[in-house]
Amino acid sequence: MSKIPVQDVTPKVETYDLYAKRQKIQTRSYKGLFMNVRLAGVAALFLLYFGTVWLPWGDRQAVLWDLPARQFHIFGATFQPQDFFLLSFLLIICAFGLFFITVFAGRVWCGYTCPQTVWTWIFMWAERITEGERNARIKLDKAPMSVNKFLRRSAKHAIWLVVSVLTAITFVGYFTPIRGLVADLFTLQIAGWAAFWVFFFTAATYINAGWLREQVCFHMCPYARFQSVMFDADTLIVSYDAKRGEPRGARKKGVDPAEVGKGDCIDCNICVQVCPTGIDIRHGLQYECIGCAACVDACNEVMDKMEYPRGLIRYTTEHELEGKKTHWLRPRLLGYGAALVTMIVMFIITVGNLAQVSLDIERDRNVLYRETRAGDIENVYIVKIFNKGQTERTYTIDVSGHPALQLQMPDNRLTVAPSRKLELPVNIHMEPGALNGATNIPITFVVTAEDDDSVQAEAESRFMAPQVR
Repeated sequence: MSKIPVQDVTPKVETYDLYAKRQKIQTRSYKGLFMNVRLAGVAALFLLYFGTVWLPWGDRQAVLWDLPARQFHIFGATFQPQDFFLLSFLLIICAFGLFFITVFAGRVWCGYTCPQTVWTWIFMWAERITEGERNARIKLDKAPMSVNKFLRRSAKHAIWLVVSVLTAITFVGYFTPIRGLVADLFTLQIAGWAAFWVFFFTAATYINAGWLREQVCFHMCPYARFQSVMFDADTLIVSYDAKRGEPRGARKKGVDPAEVGKGDCIDCNICVQVCPTGIDIRHGLQYECIGCAACVDACNEVMDKMEYPRGLIRYTTEHELEGKKTHWLRPRLLGYGAALVTMIVMFIITVGNLAQVSLDIERDRNVLYRETRAGDIENVYIVKIFNKGQTERTYTIDVSGHPALQLQMPDNRLTVAPSRKLELPVNIHMEPGALNGATNIPITFVVTAEDDDSVQAEAESRFMAPQVR
């Protein structure tokens, strides 16, 4: 009696140690189109970040968020805390912009313009020029401490620290005038809070870009987790063409893959060695992939040397890899695009229609009302006029709400410097007989620019009076 052969078909399950020690990623150098694009982008971002803070604008720097004065200067525009809704508006626009670009081209934001990625590449560059290329760094890590290793490590950390300090000073310089901040820093007269934030952002930059690196993308950034919800089969992502590349195998230069029964992939692992997150793109799309296209440039270099066509790893879509047509215009993309354009237009209109003057009224909290020598009822208010324009303006101030209201001022014409706030006490009188027994009358203060009637602001308050018995 013959036995039926038995074969174990239990699938192999890969297990991972949740508390495994992190394996340090050592990347190798490469060249290519996308590297050049990244370098141009990094140069532009660095020029924008480090250069904007030094631009002058009249008697102040061009971009300054002056928190103590509660004024936010962005070139020729000045905003107050009540304009804070514009920041929320801007953040929503950025969110929809990110959604749109993610649906269209995956995580290109992460690969090219995310500050974590940009600063990490700078720190990796410092590592390369001080400790050598990938193999040299791996050997240096394993080597015992020596004078050579100490000097190389010291030079690397010195560059990291300089970049971190410059980054922190620049960031704090957007909230504290940068020229005064640098002068105080070098003379050791820096204020306590400014010193704290410079130290904090220095440490944050040094740790995030120097030590944590890809761990920030893996475990701290929420974008890596929800990106898959936004992808579809027509999203442009970095992909390995398995139909063309498999089966893998080494061979001599110029050998036709069909002659050796292999695909175009020579299994050199260079795509893995250049990846800043240490993944193998040949395993398919992974949430760790930041879409930087380092593997694309590296693989194209190898294909050129092997005299094979480029594009074994490339930006493509799932439909294209399956031989189907890619749909560039699709409902989700059009929806995000329409929402983005609509909000940008609304934001521009809102900013364009912002009042050039604001008015705030505060009642004197020390006394509700008082009686003058002439027998009138008097209320005292603190009037705050903020000129948001960039030129000096003269305003007239009036009050309405009751015909008997009298504005007690030597001159109701007030001149306010550009981007400045004027505060002054104002007395309002009313004859007791005109009150008709009222004890609480709504009134409205109005300021109007003398040179332009359309530049106007209003603020409401109350006129308080004693109860007549």
